[in-house]
Amino acid sequence: MSGRRFHVLLGPDGAGKSSVMEHLAERLPKWRLISTDDAFVAPEHALIPRLRRELHECLLPGLGAAYSVDFLASVLQTAVVHLRDQVRDSDPRVPVLMDSYYYKILAKCRLAGAQDSRMYSWWRSFPQPSGVVFLDVSPGAAWRRRGDGTRLNALEYDGPDGGWADFERYQENLRKTLLEEVRALPVTMLREQPDAGRAAEAVLEVLTA
Repeated sequence: MSGRRFHVLLGPDGAGKSSVMEHLAERLPKWRLISTDDAFVAPEHALIPRLRRELHECLLPGLGAAYSVDFLASVLQTAVVHLRDQVRDSDPRVPVLMDSYYYKILAKCRLAGAQDSRMYSWWRSFPQPSGVVFLDVSPGAAWRRRGDGTRLNALEYDGPDGGWADFERYQENLRKTLLEEVRALPVTMLREQPDAGRAAEAVLEVLTA
């Protein structure tokens, strides 16, 4: 796996990565795009989106009561290993763009309070990308894209209520933690874009430079 080259698209919540990936799927037909979003998961990996739905519908509402943060990290690890496997099994001749890799999951686990350093060390031992494209967004814009806070989940804000202040604080900490995780890698920072189409154009320019 050491010879495989791939790029990672990264950014805070509300940056528009999923929409950008959908745009790029049409613009980069010779690339392989990897994500845990339904549109990019093969039928034989149907368990991945099913686990994602169960996490949002069952686990997150019970986090801290029915389920511990360590249990949360264990479930999220299934996505991390799946993404690693997709890199491992990809054709080395085909360029790859991956949505977030393990970086965002690790950051969210850290912010949730999961302290398993052995698990994090294992994730960090996975193959590293040749480049990271960081799609930036302000907390204010992300808040509006989340319906002014009406479409948040428990891993997008800090505190019990999910108000604007809780969201802003969490997103600032998330951005900082993400950049810490990729500080040793070549990172291209893209400023906030007005829509997914413009963001996709900016990412495309980086990938094809």
